[in-house]
Amino acid sequence: MNLNCIIIDDEPLAIRVIENHLKEFQNISIVGKFNTPVEALTTLEQNKIDVIFLDINMPKMNGLVFLRSVSIKPYIIITTAYREYAADSFELNVLDYLVKPIPFARFLKSINKLNQQLYLKQNAEKSLNEPDSFIFLKVDKKLVKIKYQDILYIESLKDYIKIYTNDNNFIVHKSLTSITEELPSKKFIRIHRSYTIALDKVDSIEGNLIGIGKKRITIGRKYINTTKKIILNQT
Repeated sequence: MNLNCIIIDDEPLAIRVIENHLKEFQNISIVGKFNTPVEALTTLEQNKIDVIFLDINMPKMNGLVFLRSVSIKPYIIITTAYREYAADSFELNVLDYLVKPIPFARFLKSINKLNQQLYLKQNAEKSLNEPDSFIFLKVDKKLVKIKYQDILYIESLKDYIKIYTNDNNFIVHKSLTSITEELPSKKFIRIHRSYTIALDKVDSIEGNLIGIGKKRITIGRKYINTTKKIILNQT
């Protein structure tokens, strides 16, 4: 699989280190190199970017602030000289956290992790057309099989999620970001910091409200343009 990446870092030397490491991976192309997240926005909007190598302390916009401000983002690998942002970064579901200077052996682990995630996602996408496509999730200390076609929407409950189906509701110890990335992106979309929905279960759109059965779910401000575009293209 060929991948596109961008590097966002205000240190030229740090960019060169990542560039040199990436030369060992022929399937990864560098689409752009930027000194601030603001400079990268146009490239992100106009290109399919699979992974961002992102510094944290930069002028104009902090890397973590940038992550919180974008609704749809590729896999993120943090590259920073500071260890103290690790907890905050993983709360934003970054793929990996690399501390400078970054040795190649540690960088290789990140690329392997990236390839593993892409492989899992690709397999999930392939199973979309199978009526019995499903995911196993841990509910009350046991693994429960939940079919994709049965899911209506998913609600975030802080450290847990609540999965709503026609027949049952399931509470799972998992983040909304995590479950959304595990589900096939052609079938599910996050529309709010607290909600991910099944695209084929949408009955109506009225202003910033999505109707699924009797439930009305508000589309978050930063999600609204992308959400409407995707749903309307589906229908």
